[in-house]
Amino acid sequence: MSSVHQEVLAANARYASSFGNKGKLAMPPARGFAILTCMDARLDPAQYAGLSEGDAHVIRNAGGRASDDAIRSLVISYKLLGTREWFVIHHSHCGMETFTDETMRALLASSLQTSQFDGTAWKDSGHGPGSTEGSHIDWLTIHDQAQSVTADVKRIRNHPLVPRAIPIYGFIYDVKTGKLVEVPEATAAGKAA
Repeated sequence: MSSVHQEVLAANARYASSFGNKGKLAMPPARGFAILTCMDARLDPAQYAGLSEGDAHVIRNAGGRASDDAIRSLVISYKLLGTREWFVIHHSHCGMETFTDETMRALLASSLQTSQFDGTAWKDSGHGPGSTEGSHIDWLTIHDQAQSVTADVKRIRNHPLVPRAIPIYGFIYDVKTGKLVEVPEATAAGKAA
């Protein structure tokens, strides 16, 4: 067993020992909203959005992007569990800004080992074989945070399964200050009708 594995199990034992009545929380989120955000470990949506268990749905992926699967989750969140407002929250200094689709595809074609970032570029540190299967994936990289938040809000807003009555807000979380900074163009694009 790795030390991380042991740490997780020990933390879970402590958590379960004081779990209390949380097993009685309702399935629908009590505050009726969902957040789509990045998987980056520096982001803690419970802290930056003031959430407790049972309050909101939090959907996470690399970059907090409006992928097909993220939209699937948002539609389920609304249709079956009653959320009425959605937040798209990207963040500053995101790893998705450090590469392009072409970079990722080349790294994967070279090897499946973990690559290294030297502050400027990604370098493959492994030995093959790799795989060209990465060429079939849109990696949803980010070149401009405000533009990507706006694009994602627009994609969600214009999706045929998303009701016009749901407001969709766009923000960038600043990893240096902990503040949510609204992207006015994104929030305007996500305005409910």
